[in-house]
Amino acid sequence: MAKPLNFNHLQYFWVVAKEGSIDKAADRLGVASQTISGQIKLLEKSLGSALFAPKGRGLVLTEAGRVALGFADQIFLLGEQMVEALADPALGGMMRLHVGTTDALPKWVSYELIEPLFESRTAVRLQCHEGEFEELLAELALHKLDVVLADRPVGDSSGLRVFSHPIGDGEMALFARPDLAARVRGGFPKSLNGTPLLLPSRHTAVRPRLDVWLQHQGLQPRIIGEFEDSALLATFGATGLGLFPAVAVSEPDLRTQYGVEIVGPISGVREQVFAITNERRIKHPLIEILLSHGRQLWQQAPAPATP
Repeated sequence: MAKPLNFNHLQYFWVVAKEGSIDKAADRLGVASQTISGQIKLLEKSLGSALFAPKGRGLVLTEAGRVALGFADQIFLLGEQMVEALADPALGGMMRLHVGTTDALPKWVSYELIEPLFESRTAVRLQCHEGEFEELLAELALHKLDVVLADRPVGDSSGLRVFSHPIGDGEMALFARPDLAARVRGGFPKSLNGTPLLLPSRHTAVRPRLDVWLQHQGLQPRIIGEFEDSALLATFGATGLGLFPAVAVSEPDLRTQYGVEIVGPISGVREQVFAITNERRIKHPLIEILLSHGRQLWQQAPAPATP
């Protein structure tokens, strides 16, 4: 069994690594150089690896030292965040939730999942971060986030000890501005041949399924744009540049916000939503609310009407 880490030793190592020498670290910490040198030797003995190598009048990190510094940065950053959080008087009685949402996940989905948290009896302080899937997973693994909302589960090859909780899925449909929708709706889906089409980028989970659907239908639309961000995709679609896909249940929101309507269903292609956490069994009460409401929302989602 590994020996418990001495955080006092780790702090001395961390300051020396930042300052580049034991003497500078001693000045910063207000202790004798010999004390720091001795503490670092004890840390190296505990870890079984040399962390520094001499270079001129200073020290440089060994490969093991660079690895240790990366972990030390994370440990002391979390410590600072903990102190700040507990010192904030505005947090009395509040519960924090740090949520990451992927670029590809529709904004209305994120809102519908998160909004019920504010209706709970618990006072909530929410922090939302939007980013790419891999970046958010890394932050989740470092416990900088409590949950990641995404359009895909975590693959078995990720190497991360995180867990994907399915929330639901809904059938996709093609949307367009009313004038364009009226021209394409007759004879759908064959009418898509030669029609301008805006699609999610190939980094999104749903794009391969859309490509397969187009291929199986024998369709050749003019793909004029690809977008990472679902909101930007809908914004361009609202100008009438082309049709764009979105989950059918979002029609009321898309109609209100962008003035678009459903052209027709993309049969068999479904948008999926997952909540990814560090725990197989959800313990955070706010995440439990998010999952419960989200599953109810998607169970109530109607299928798009066939034109």
